[in-house]
Amino acid sequence: MPIVVRIDVQLAKRKMSVGEFAERVGLTPANVAVLKNGRAKAVRFSTLEAMCRVLDCQPGDLLEWVEEETP
Repeated sequence: MPIVVRIDVQLAKRKMSVGEFAERVGLTPANVAVLKNGRAKAVRFSTLEAMCRVLDCQPGDLLEWVEEETP
């Protein structure tokens, strides 16, 4: 998938656990795992806003577009 989710990088920078992050954003730890592992098909803007607020970052700090490798 060409969109890579970088939540783990921001969590590590802030020394924040997935559990704490999930609670503060209003998600379940399982849903955070879905986002972190790139299995999510969509993210609501309200969820993205909450993640940015909790991590004090910009959407571009959490999401990155990378070119797909072609065989």
